[in-house]
This record gives sequence, structure tokens and C-alpha cells, in this order.
Amino acid sequence: MSAETTQTTRTPRSTAEPAAPVTPLDPQGPDPFGWLEDVSGAVALDWVRARNAESHARLGGERSRATEAAILEVLDSDDRIPQVSRVGGHCYNFWRDAGHERGVWRRTTPESYRTDSPEWETVLDLDALAEDEGISWVWHGASLLRPTPEQLAAGEPWRRALVDLSVGGSDADVTCEFDLVEKRFVPAAEGGFERDHAPEAGGGGAKGGLSWADEDTVYVFTDFGPGTTTPSGYPRTVRLWRRGTPLDDAVEVYAGAPDDLGVSAHRSRTPGFERDVVRRGIAFFASETFLVHDVGTPHQRLVRIDVPESAEVGFHREWLLVELRDDWTVGDGDAARTYAAGSLLAAPADDFLAGSRELTVLFAPTPSTSLAGATWTRHHLVVTVLEDVVNTLHVLTPPTDAAAGVAWERRELPLGGHLQTVTTRAVDPLESDDVWVTTTGYLTPATLATATVPGPGDPDPEPEALKSAPAFFDPEGLVADQHVATSADGTRVPYFVVGREDLVRPADPSAPGTAPTLLYGYGGFEIPLLPGYSGTVGRAWLTGPDAGVYVVANIRGGGEYGPSWHQAALREHRHRAYEDFAAVARDLVARGITSPRHLGVQGGSNGGLLAGNMLTRHPELFGAVVIQVPLLDMKRYSHLLAGASWTAEYGDPDTDDWEFIRTFSPYHLVDAARDYPPVLLTTSTKDDRVHPGHARKMAALLHAAGKDVTYYENVEGGHGGAANNAQAAHMSALAWTFLRDRLT
Repeated sequence: MSAETTQTTRTPRSTAEPAAPVTPLDPQGPDPFGWLEDVSGAVALDWVRARNAESHARLGGERSRATEAAILEVLDSDDRIPQVSRVGGHCYNFWRDAGHERGVWRRTTPESYRTDSPEWETVLDLDALAEDEGISWVWHGASLLRPTPEQLAAGEPWRRALVDLSVGGSDADVTCEFDLVEKRFVPAAEGGFERDHAPEAGGGGAKGGLSWADEDTVYVFTDFGPGTTTPSGYPRTVRLWRRGTPLDDAVEVYAGAPDDLGVSAHRSRTPGFERDVVRRGIAFFASETFLVHDVGTPHQRLVRIDVPESAEVGFHREWLLVELRDDWTVGDGDAARTYAAGSLLAAPADDFLAGSRELTVLFAPTPSTSLAGATWTRHHLVVTVLEDVVNTLHVLTPPTDAAAGVAWERRELPLGGHLQTVTTRAVDPLESDDVWVTTTGYLTPATLATATVPGPGDPDPEPEALKSAPAFFDPEGLVADQHVATSADGTRVPYFVVGREDLVRPADPSAPGTAPTLLYGYGGFEIPLLPGYSGTVGRAWLTGPDAGVYVVANIRGGGEYGPSWHQAALREHRHRAYEDFAAVARDLVARGITSPRHLGVQGGSNGGLLAGNMLTRHPELFGAVVIQVPLLDMKRYSHLLAGASWTAEYGDPDTDDWEFIRTFSPYHLVDAARDYPPVLLTTSTKDDRVHPGHARKMAALLHAAGKDVTYYENVEGGHGGAANNAQAAHMSALAWTFLRDRLT
């Protein structure tokens, strides 16, 4: 079905909507759909329910139900790899499946985990908890307190945990102390730590958290009332809270500025290297890190780590690591040395704090390489490097005496394969040099192994395979390729193409392509998009009689080539991300893979802003657009929920920045006189990060302008869009059904 044909399909307006407004909208005038920002307002929710009913009528049916069932089978599969964290004598895992809709926190022994059928012990059943308390709990994670060396020597177990739970999946959550031995929450009446545990009274917790200082003390950063949160809703103060005392009596350790992003704190408990650390988030990519001496006493003092605000710092035993996002010049005159943005530096921590600036360059970027991550083991640092968006692993071993300027040993770790992503996590960075190794590719199900990181002179490791994920679709005849498109300013933009070989590599590239193709992108916040297996994509899109092609674009704004790739599309340069994406779309057509009427675009969150700009800036390039949990009203975004935290990425619309922001604000670019491809917008009522009003207002505007728009809003799920596997499968099936209807 062509875009021109689908323009005649109109969705009935809600009676609350005004007549078709004048478009483009005047950002200085009244917002005709501002009433949809009332998240839980009766009128707004009536509108949502009406739109949801229309969506089910349009996208429901046998094929959609079959797709949903196939996706849910993937999400609920018992054969998935249960990713674990090794804690003491147990491997902990959080798991959702058909029998555990909200999930179960469970554990097993390392020996049992290595078997094909581990014997799991339930620690906390969220379904039972939700039923008992009448609250739609969603798991947000847990932090376990490592016993002291003396306690471990005495045979004491790991007992104390802090569990984070959200109501319906929102970012705001509660934290409660949990006893791992008795497998129960420790109530406040028994001295247990509880943060914002009042959803039964109508609240939903707060953004923030607790972190362990010792078994009777935690750091608390949360909403303490007026003046204690930032414009983004994150905590502005950090306090030290002692067991058995009222939360309001917690001693303030640090308070950020009123317009900061947020603050947090933690204690590094490595024996012999204990450190109390406060992090002040100034903006999304600007922060300060402090060491706190004599914390909670009258003699308390904070010492700032003297690095650029854009840098990230971390400690491991005697070492300080500094990751740069901007060039950093150290020293003066002839002694000055400049370290390039994207570099990873190391220094003995005590020497650096004493004023020494002797730094070792562990990684320096090149035009084709960037730092993707670094993981400490007991004696080594495993560094992941991207080279043209394909990763390699390197082992760096520090000198034993931590002397400045002494060379680190370096070697490559030969793991992975063609167009595969390999990630590592330390099993226990305090005690072991073992790492978890996960390998995956677009057509290769994930495998999990353990390996011992080798020291200098040791042979290459032989990973011990532990688990393999099942193949959820038949890869026979499918291929994965990497291509490069040329953007408007000449920049080379890589992208991945996955699909049936005859579709991905057409025999006659000069002939118009007809393969239904989905182009996915993100392009923001220095986040790279790397190869990875998706049973959902394989079942719903890559296979079957009307198989399609799946494309992932590595556009500027992301982290594929380090901070410079991200910074190239910030603020007034945001258009470059959209030009890159449009260039990939055109390159797919030029290669004969597809044509505009068969090409769809999909993106969520910042990627939803990307998809919204493809709709409004380049409607001629696409036959369908899927926009999920998006930003779209860029005039209002900084006043909605966490939006104020993203002004470093997009600019401040309340200043002269609006002159460039308006050029990528899809809500203000809609023109009723233009033809647009069909669009599906989805969001969540419980999304307290990106306001659901963005998607609601865009859908209402397009409805009023007579365009082909479908809208669906899940009542739970937070920014992830779904609170459980069934909801995720349902929303995913709506999107795949929409794309097949429009592009095939």
C-alpha cells in the first residue's frame, strides 16, 4: 500500500480535540493539545483509551496475534541464557517467563550454574509480592553488601541487600533492605533501611537510591522535600543515614547547585583501599567527583579530583583511571602535554591526589577506533576497542609497584568473530582474574563463557563455554553485511544490513528495490549500536514468506567513534545526525535493496526524535514510520519530567538556542499541506523520563491534520514501554504488524 493511498485513511477525532489547527504550530502561541500533558487526567486518559481501541481495530487480527505469540515465546523461553552476578558462594539472576510475569530473583551455586539445568532457589518472587501488596512492582535491581574480610574469615554469609522496586516501571522507585539469609525484607520497625516506601499511600517513590557504606550505614540520595531535587527530578543532596535513626536526621554530606543534574555517593570497600566518593552531575556529560575524608564527622572534608568536568574517573585499588571526552592539556609551557579526547589515562591515585600529573596513556583514539569500555579484574584491565564499529579486546596489566611512568603490559585477547560483539564482565574484581565473556552477532545466538585473563607471558585463554542461547529463527540463506554511506557534508557513515542474501545483495542493483526494509537508529548520548542477536527481529521480520531486511545505522550523535562522533551532532549540529540517517536511506535505494515506499524507519526515545524528524524533514524517503517513547515537542521538552537534564545534548529552548532547536522539533514541523507516510506512535503512561505528552500531542496533531496516524499507549512500563514480557510482546507485535501492512 503506497503512502499516497494510505493518506485517505482517517482516524476519527476525539471530541476533546479542536478543529484542525493552523500548521506549522506557533511555538509562542497556545498549544492546542497541551491538555494531553496531564498524564493521568480523566479527559486525557479517555483520549488514550479511544486511540488504543482504534489501534487494536486497525492492527489486531490473526496475523498480529500470531506475531505476538511468536515474540512472547522468545521472551518467555526457558532456554535463554540466565545472566548472573557471582556474589560469594552464589550466582544471582533475575528472571521473567510465562510462570513469572513480573519476575523472580533467584540464586544457585556456581557448580549448579554450570549444568544444563541449574537448581534455582527463589530469593524474592515479585508476582507474589505484587499480589500480596496490591502494587504493580517492577524490578529495578539490587545492591549486595560484601562482608568484611574478618566476617568472611569467620564464615559469616552475605546477608544484606538493598532492593530497588518501581511502581509500574517508572524511573521513580523505592529501596528496601532485604535479608538474603532469611529471604525477607527487613522492616523499619526492626531497623531496616526503607526509602520512600509509600506507594500504598498514593506515591510512587522518588528518583534516587541508597548505597552501602557499612552494615549499619547507607548513603541516601532522594527527594527530601522542596529544594532537595533538581529541575530534572533527581536528588540534589547526599546524606549519611545511620541504622536506627530517622531518615530526616541523616547527616548531609554534600549538596549540589539548584540547577545541577543530580548527585550520588558510594563507598569503595576494597580492603586497604576504602574510599568514600561523591559524584556531582552538573549536566549530562559534565560532572565533578570528590573523595570524602572523615565522612559524617565534624572534621569532614571533600577533595575534588582535578580533572576536566567532561571526564569520567574511576578507582581500582591503587589506580586512578581518567576517560576524556575533550582534549586535556596538562602542565605549562614546554612541559605541557595534551591528551586527546577519547583517551583513557591512568595514574597512581595517591600520587595524582598529591599533585603529580604523570599519566600513562592506556588508549588513544584514531580516526577509525574508539574506546567502548573497560573492565577491571584483580590484576588486569580488559579494554574493549571499536574499530569501524567492530570490537576487539585488549588486556592491560599495570606495573606491580604503581610507579608513575612505568610501562603497562599490553596484549590483544583473541575472542569473537566477523561482525560479532564480545563483552566482558569481571566475575569478582576484588579476588579473581576471571571474566564472563558474552559473544553475539546478528545471526549468531549469544554464548556465555568464562575465561581467565592472562598475564604477561601466559598463553592465550581457552574460554570455558557455559551457556548458549537457542536459535529462534533459521539463519539459512541470511547474511549480515556492513556498508558505508556518504552524508551531506562528505562524512562516511557505516551501517549494518541483515536479511536474505537475495534481498541484501540484489543481482541487479540498478533495478528498483522492492524488499520491505526497516531502518533503525538512535544517534545520541554517545551510545553505539553494535551487532547483536534478536530472536524477535528474526521471527517477526527476517524470515517467512514476506521476509524483510533489517538495517542499523551508526550515525553521528552515537558513540561508534568516541566522543568526537557524539559531539559532531550536538545542539546546533543536530542536523548532521538526521543528514547521516537520510544518507543511509538513500544508499539503501542506490544499492537496489529497497525503495522509499518499501522503506520504514523506527526509533525510540532519542531515536524517537530521530524518527520524528525523518517523518517531518524527509517524508519522501519512507513508506512508514514507527516512533516509540519519543521526544517531539522540543519547545517544551526541558519542562517535562527529566527533560531539563538533556539541554547539553539539544540546547535550551528558553534561550536563543530555540533558533536551531526549532529546526528539529517535529511537533512544530508538521505541515498539514504536506504528504506524510503512515506513522505509528507508542508510549507508556508510566514513563516518567520522557513525558508521554510528546507522543500524545504529536498523534493528536497529525489526526487533526488528517494524516494516517496510529497511536497506542501502554498503561505501565516506564521508559522501556512495558512492565512485563506480555506487554512487551504486544507492543512489539503492533509495530511489526504496522510495518508489514505498510511496507509489503
